[in-house]
Amino acid sequence: MKNALRNIAFALLLASCSNDDAELISYNNPEITLDIPLGFPDLNSAFYTNVPTTYGVALGEKLFNETKLSIDNSISCSSCHMQGNAFADHNTIGVGVSDRIGLRNPPPIQNMAFMKAYNWDGNMSRLEDQVLVPIITHEEMDSSILEVIGKLEADGSYEELFNKAFNGEGITADGIYNSIAQFEYTLISANSKYDRVNQDEGEIFTDVEAQGYATFQNKCISCHSTELFTDQSYRNIGFPVNPDNEEAGRARVTGQLEDYMRFRVPSLRNIEYTAPYGSFGQFETLRDVLDYLSDGVLDADNLDPILKDNDNRIALTEQEKDNLISFMNTLSDVAFIGD
Repeated sequence: MKNALRNIAFALLLASCSNDDAELISYNNPEITLDIPLGFPDLNSAFYTNVPTTYGVALGEKLFNETKLSIDNSISCSSCHMQGNAFADHNTIGVGVSDRIGLRNPPPIQNMAFMKAYNWDGNMSRLEDQVLVPIITHEEMDSSILEVIGKLEADGSYEELFNKAFNGEGITADGIYNSIAQFEYTLISANSKYDRVNQDEGEIFTDVEAQGYATFQNKCISCHSTELFTDQSYRNIGFPVNPDNEEAGRARVTGQLEDYMRFRVPSLRNIEYTAPYGSFGQFETLRDVLDYLSDGVLDADNLDPILKDNDNRIALTEQEKDNLISFMNTLSDVAFIGD
């Protein structure tokens, strides 16, 4: 009897050890070291709580291209953020499931790790929080996170990917948000002709590009400063107003009248690839933008002082416009868009 009890106790001990070992399984998932470009701003603080890892980024890229995130399995993140457009859209306004039309032009996804806030109105300060928005928005994917999790669990190819990326936690909402954000953190664009000239790598501007750069420094750099070519401020620059009565610009976030129709200054990096331009694609070409700014913008009480103090315009000659476009094209990162 004593031997039998001893054997049972030993068996229970082995079973206990076996369960403990199962719970202690860990995955080798190295962090990815990002190549931070010279002169770029500080990383968004949320980055340090969700540092990109080998499997996290791989999972995030797969989910970024996964149509199961939408209610009818018809669109993915990449449907509106196409690499050939510097992860922007070619439509004036985003188009969701069942051809539903959104409110704004989807902005490019580049250098997100260095942004203080996201979207045209800066309503998100963490990239991880932004991921849920298109999934649940009626005009975009019109799904729910529980429905998405159910689809991924049924797929069969995701369980191990999530386990490797998040140390055996399985398919979770946080895993979806964090992995997609990790992938987007790695989308760094800083290999343009401008960068190579700026870093003395053997290239030089043409005369026209150099003249455009001089005009840029004189008339554009107040808003498009830093190596991101945006100061990340919110400004009303008198662009044509979106007729959708849901639009109010930054005021949708702050509730302040002074922020009405103020939008985050967009980066000029890869501007050659991100047409159409403006918060709802008001302009088809860069020339259209420059013509509008030079001819005179819409007046408003909160019009940016740079325009307000200069007769509501940024005066440019036809040659200056040509030169500026030539310079802005030096901000194109061919490798980033996949050519």
